[in-house]
Amino acid sequence: MIEKLQNRAGRTAAAVITTVFVTAPMLMAQDATPGDKNALQKYVLDGGATMIFIGLAVLALIALCVFNFINLTKSKFCPDDLKMALMDHMTNCRVRSAIELAASHPSYLGRMMAYSLPNIDATRPEDLGRDQIEDAIADFSINENRKSMTWVNYISLVAQAAPMLGLLGTVIGMVQAFGILAETGSADPAQLAGSISVALLTTMWGLITAIPSLLAYFFFKNRLNNLVAECHHAAEDLINASVQTVNQDAYLAKIPEGVAV
Repeated sequence: MIEKLQNRAGRTAAAVITTVFVTAPMLMAQDATPGDKNALQKYVLDGGATMIFIGLAVLALIALCVFNFINLTKSKFCPDDLKMALMDHMTNCRVRSAIELAASHPSYLGRMMAYSLPNIDATRPEDLGRDQIEDAIADFSINENRKSMTWVNYISLVAQAAPMLGLLGTVIGMVQAFGILAETGSADPAQLAGSISVALLTTMWGLITAIPSLLAYFFFKNRLNNLVAECHHAAEDLINASVQTVNQDAYLAKIPEGVAV
């Protein structure tokens, strides 16, 4: 009995799969001819209820991309005017003025320097407590990067969820096709067309959503890493400027006589 059921299920599955591949070109040919349905109905609405969730994923992707485009900019991370003003203060060892300027600026570099510059140790003129400053920069970056990376990771979530939603629609379409096949007992392309359309459309839109999401995720991830790295390089230059000013006489003493500076 079990073997008969297995054989029957195998024949049914083979009939449905064969019907999918045989009737898919017929459906595409029908779409190419003028009909009552417009493009929105044929390529979106016919996908069934699963298309609602895929549509929400598309809207989420667009919103996240717009947000990250606005948020991950040079002006919000390492603006040139702030970097030049801080460099002027640090070159002249006006650390207090540099801290006040950084604290008044909402950019990533401003907040990072306002957090780390108070760790300058004037009792260590050889490096001004560089290790403490770098530890503060690292602590700030860990906490701050997690906030920015959260919105980038949501794009990765869309990239992973979209094909799963497409697969869900495919399973729903195949279940409907099997149900129709069980009721009619024959693989009539006209009756199976709607279920096959659900399976193919949801898979297509799931992939259409997932592929740009994956590209956007790595684009914004690299963009964030580059902006943070630029801020760290700027902080390193600011610290080096103050250290060199404090130890200017020692640096000049190491220059051999007769060598032009």
